[in-house]
Amino acid sequence: MNRRIFLRNSSLAGLALSTVSLAACSSGPDKTTPPAGTSPDASGFDTDFELAETTVADLQEKMKNGQLTARRITELYLKRIETIDKAGPKLNAVLLTNPDALKLADQLDEERKSGKLRGPLHGIPVLIKDNIDTADQQPTTAGSLALAGHKAQQDAFIVQKLRAAGAIILGKTNLSEWANFRSTRSTSGWSSRGGQTKNPYILDRTPSGSSSGSGAAAAANLCALAIGTETDGSIVSPASCCGLVGLKPTVGLWSRSGIIPISATQDTAGPMTRTVRDAAILLGALAGEDARDAVTKESAGKIQPDYTTFLDANGLKGKRLGVEKNHLKGSSDAVALLQQALAVLRAQGATIVEVEVEKQTDPLGEDEYNVLLYEFKDGVNNYLAKAGAGVKTLTDVIRFNTENKAKAMPFFQQEILESSDKLDGLSSPKYQAALRKSQQGARAALDAALRSNTLDGIVAVTNAPARCIDLINGDGGGGPGFSSPAAMAGYPHITVPMGQAHGLPVGLSFVGSAYQEGTLLTLAYAYEQASKKRQAPEFKAPFVG
Repeated sequence: MNRRIFLRNSSLAGLALSTVSLAACSSGPDKTTPPAGTSPDASGFDTDFELAETTVADLQEKMKNGQLTARRITELYLKRIETIDKAGPKLNAVLLTNPDALKLADQLDEERKSGKLRGPLHGIPVLIKDNIDTADQQPTTAGSLALAGHKAQQDAFIVQKLRAAGAIILGKTNLSEWANFRSTRSTSGWSSRGGQTKNPYILDRTPSGSSSGSGAAAAANLCALAIGTETDGSIVSPASCCGLVGLKPTVGLWSRSGIIPISATQDTAGPMTRTVRDAAILLGALAGEDARDAVTKESAGKIQPDYTTFLDANGLKGKRLGVEKNHLKGSSDAVALLQQALAVLRAQGATIVEVEVEKQTDPLGEDEYNVLLYEFKDGVNNYLAKAGAGVKTLTDVIRFNTENKAKAMPFFQQEILESSDKLDGLSSPKYQAALRKSQQGARAALDAALRSNTLDGIVAVTNAPARCIDLINGDGGGGPGFSSPAAMAGYPHITVPMGQAHGLPVGLSFVGSAYQEGTLLTLAYAYEQASKKRQAPEFKAPFVG
């Protein structure tokens, strides 16, 4: 979720809704660029990792010609996790690896030998966020000690789709606890179950949240693909801060059943990958109607069978794009990167016009926050009532945290949980009014900008360069960011790397109307191919000015 709009609103100055940036580093303020090649003491770090920056197509080709097997690929990623995540830089992105991963890989190798191929994900290891149910040996906890040991009885719908497609569930990633909806002073990437995830580019910087582990893991080549979840910014923000492609689909394209919720109207899972093509592959494989999630009925007839058909390197030619006017000014390094990205877009044949979406959507922040407070209580209570976990209600979670304060709340409290738990149900007139205002207002703002300017999409800075991890003061605000309009509207949003500031990645956002993922993939792919801004992380040590 994105705190920026709330921090700009004085009446909500303390309300933490996640991820964009953090307070000053313990090593001091940033004054200089870190020396080239500086790195932490990472003894045992494999700088020549065999699968570095590999794509799904690369892996499939190597399995086809016998260079690799699914088992060998899985072994290499498991070793990489031990080397980079548990030792060396110690990213702390992966909560646990799947005890069945190698067994699954062997089964898929046998299928390949027998001539059975399930599709482009056959034998591909995927890490998923630890708020997504898997009916196996892996617990699903949302990073909370209150849910430690909870094992789901049924796969989430998207996990069923993953398994059917032949993907290997490699493990679960750390996250901002309760998807960063716990405290007004939380730190992105920290959970009581998993501790603090680091940014693989500069290790004292935030990976952003709440899909922090998925972002850091995919960026650091701990997996072929990763999956995150978003309510407001929790896919695109960590993707931006970790140099990835992050795609938040239209709410309803991917099912949310079996995912620990925040918001019935804004939640969705989505791909976090190193390339646009891989995001397109994963997007299509997991889309589908689900009887357990009524919103997916709206996707009927709108799901594309293969989203890779939209990938056109010349796809920007003749396109009209709106750029958020508010992001063209200010002192953030992201502004200069945006100007460079606009030059690339124009050179590829796109026409750029200025639009002002945030002027209409920023004032909706308080209404959005109220919607999430109401929907969180309703959704969590419904999930826990069926989960078979030790805690059965949100009230139980709050009590557990209070009774285990030293371990569950060593740095920040649970004000958001408590505020949510005090509210009545979704029939509340206050909730209904807030939902109408935030959702309809955001949709109206985006639709008006798109229609009145005959636009194919809107571009903006995804968020400012990552600030520093500060467990004492929590996340801070500052700098441009563009997650909220699409989040409130339930519209699709994709971010693509557009460069670095002082060694920290920054993403370029493409936003469109409902179920326009194909169009956004065309735009994002053409920009990606023309700019080539993805850079693998170097695990640089904190630097002092």
